Amino acid sequence: MKKQAVITIKIESSLKDAAMKTADELGLSLSGIVNAYLKDLVRTKQIFFDAREEKPSAYLRKALKESEEDYKNGDYYSFDDPKEALAFLKDVSDGKIKI
Repeated sequence: MKKQAVITIKIESSLKDAAMKTADELGLSLSGIVNAYLKDLVRTKQIFFDAREEKPSAYLRKALKESEEDYKNGDYYSFDDPKEALAFLKDVSDGKIKI
């Protein structure tokens, strides 16, 4: 058996309790989940977070709806190359173009 190490971290006790309950509901230990996550981190060199429970704010929902309407109505700017886009943004910031 490989040598084991102990990691001590500080988290809110309510988060620990909720995580332990969730792990138990999944039939796993919290230690097993952390081990699997760390192995995946080492293997992939990537960090993954799932934002399924995140809900957009009213402001973001309104902005998305407006941008979808603008897109449907053809009220947007499109560029063929980055220099063209940067020149456009410069003109906007200089007040030469109003959007």
